[in-house]
Amino acid sequence: MPPPTAAPRRHPLLAGLEGSLIVSCQAYPGEPMRHPETMAQMAAGVERGGASAVRAQGIRDIELVKQSVAVPVIGIWKDGHDGVFITPTLAHAVAVADAGADIVALDGTQRPRPDGLSLGETIRRLHQHTDAPVMADCDSLEAGLAAAEAGAEIIGTTLAGYTGARPTTDGPDLDLLVQLVQALPDHVVVAEGRVHTTEQARQCRRAGAFAVVVGTAITHPTSITGWFNEAVRGA
Repeated sequence: MPPPTAAPRRHPLLAGLEGSLIVSCQAYPGEPMRHPETMAQMAAGVERGGASAVRAQGIRDIELVKQSVAVPVIGIWKDGHDGVFITPTLAHAVAVADAGADIVALDGTQRPRPDGLSLGETIRRLHQHTDAPVMADCDSLEAGLAAAEAGAEIIGTTLAGYTGARPTTDGPDLDLLVQLVQALPDHVVVAEGRVHTTEQARQCRRAGAFAVVVGTAITHPTSITGWFNEAVRGA
């Protein structure tokens, strides 16, 4: 599929994200930190550290994070565990926008969506409801091109290595990032997924990422502790 010929709209909100760090503040169900107030406090902390935007999961989290930070909030709603579960339907996307998200992120893969709508129809109807830009969490070059054609203002590498469309890389999928940047020179391409070190974040920017999203390495103490524990015990 060729890249879109028409230049995408560049929402004024996106200018402040260029060349910056976005932090994802999420905790898995059942974990001690899985609480909206805790995630809102985490969001305030990363804003103080320089995050240009915060990614939050769940309606209550989005509402509280929005109240706690001045930077834009990228909202998602995870519903389910298999297939398309990141803001999987139009109803989920509308709810995320109504909760106060400045940017609505959703599954941008080419897999069938639970409500039967195409990605393009979902984005079109969402744009009728809100002026919030859409971030498509993609898993391949083909998905990224299709999401751009469908009207997504931000193309993310979020799902690369998680759907079977591409192998799981040790660290961010820099090859996919480069492919998307080259294929979509007029679009906002964001690196996300397995960015675990400052050097990897730097590599993403050098590869052309408009911005870099980091989650686990900043906001998930269980994983971070596990990394250090493994290193210490294996020394």
